Amino acid sequence: MQTILYARVSTADQTSTHQRKQAEAAGFKIDHVVIDEGVSGISTTLAERPQGRRLFDMLRAGDVLVVRWVDRLGRNYADVTETIRELIRRGVVVRTVINAMTFDGATTDPVQQAVRDALIGFMAATAQAQAEATKEAQRAGIAHAKAQADATAYRGRKPSYSRDQFKIVRDQLSQGVAVAAIAKATGLTRQVVYRISADPAEAEAALARWAA
Repeated sequence: MQTILYARVSTADQTSTHQRKQAEAAGFKIDHVVIDEGVSGISTTLAERPQGRRLFDMLRAGDVLVVRWVDRLGRNYADVTETIRELIRRGVVVRTVINAMTFDGATTDPVQQAVRDALIGFMAATAQAQAEATKEAQRAGIAHAKAQADATAYRGRKPSYSRDQFKIVRDQLSQGVAVAAIAKATGLTRQVVYRISADPAEAEAALARWAA
């Protein structure tokens, strides 16, 4: 039996190194790490990704697949639910770092199976909803910035956060991570995290105005 961490890294997400540190801090002893770099979880299914295919080949019955959260498997509801169910059918245990969820085929009780499957569906739907909300916030921020695009327009105070920090804050807020934890992880003050949380579209627009 082996424990494999699967890390998907896109331009808006954490690094694979950080994902491994999170998993190990949560008590997982990782035997192997499989990483897909710069791959969208919305448009590309796990089975279509180069390392996703390798992951399916590696996993055997009794193995444990660790992911930071189900959104690492994908951001599409149908894809994520089918992926997790296929892994369960193969005898693989799927565990998440965030929320410490476990999905497996251990139970034969139909009620418990129904609860498990409902939870899989809920988490997959949440991952897709978060992806769509992120895209909408980006569109709103870009539109707001374009409306203020006059070269002589007042740009306001320069943001005290970088684009990478903003993306991490936005991603972790959508997952319900506490403000204090986000501030510690990004090096920002809690006040800055609160400002981004209160108006993510304006926070995105501020970066665009300063070409940050």
